[in-house]
Amino acid sequence: MRDQLFFEGPERNRRLSRYWLLLPLSAVIASAGVVSDSTATVIGAMIVAPLMTPILGIVLAVVLADGANLRRCLSLVIAGAAAVVTVGWLVGLFVPYPIVAATNSQVAARVTPRIVDLVAALATGAVGAVALARSDISDTLPGVAIAISLVPPLAVVGLTLESGAPRQSLAAFLLFTTNVAAILASGIVVMAFYRVHRVFGQGAAAGFHRSGAVAIIACLLLVVIVPLWINSDRIDKTTVRESEVQAVADHWASDAGWSVVGVTATGHQVLVEVTGPNPVPGLALLRRDLDAAGLSGLDVRVSLVPASYRPLPQ
Repeated sequence: MRDQLFFEGPERNRRLSRYWLLLPLSAVIASAGVVSDSTATVIGAMIVAPLMTPILGIVLAVVLADGANLRRCLSLVIAGAAAVVTVGWLVGLFVPYPIVAATNSQVAARVTPRIVDLVAALATGAVGAVALARSDISDTLPGVAIAISLVPPLAVVGLTLESGAPRQSLAAFLLFTTNVAAILASGIVVMAFYRVHRVFGQGAAAGFHRSGAVAIIACLLLVVIVPLWINSDRIDKTTVRESEVQAVADHWASDAGWSVVGVTATGHQVLVEVTGPNPVPGLALLRRDLDAAGLSGLDVRVSLVPASYRPLPQ
């Protein structure tokens, strides 16, 4: 396991060169996948990216109380993350339009982190640690690389920064931090369960108390839970509000021969987009139906798009 995760010994230079070769390439692939809005390309970047190795190296170093390898792996994660953000920003310079959530589904998927993302990351990190501890299930590691999103959120950080959307950059970085914290937390639990520290013994360069490092990781996990919980609550309330208005608007529009194109909630306001033939349906009827459904205090705006259909001349 040390040979898989630590950058030490006679293979150190080769492992470092491999890391710094694959990481920028995976960052380019991820950035290109986000720009082209291609899920397949982004998945390819997840498989190529070597960032999982030093993160799990931190886990092993904490379990073994190996200070030298902890510092080495931590510096690789920090430097690697900065490199991916930089690559994303540089790729964004060559794109003539902004890469933001409103127009790109890959960005949108990574700027709304929720508690469920933390749960998934905890489970994925546990699988990754188990795969290292048990050679009979090591074939699950490619699946772990796909399930845990590390490089794509960092690429989104760089792209959205270049596009002038710092809030989206911060949200994408929160997703990355959440995934890292989850891998560290679940990885330490799994390796402690398998008593890895008894198998390998204490690190030769131990220079810190294991409990202190575990406490720092636990604090990091608690720090990310707060914004994740707030974001989850906001998204859930928005989704419920949109579905409630959608149900009422569908009934109101269908009575007039119109159809609802979309319902979007932003803040305390809800926009209902409808289209159909003249005459325009009465807005007072919609207000009445909303009030009857218990949505009387809701600020609803309606976008009416009259449509007419005529045959082309022969």
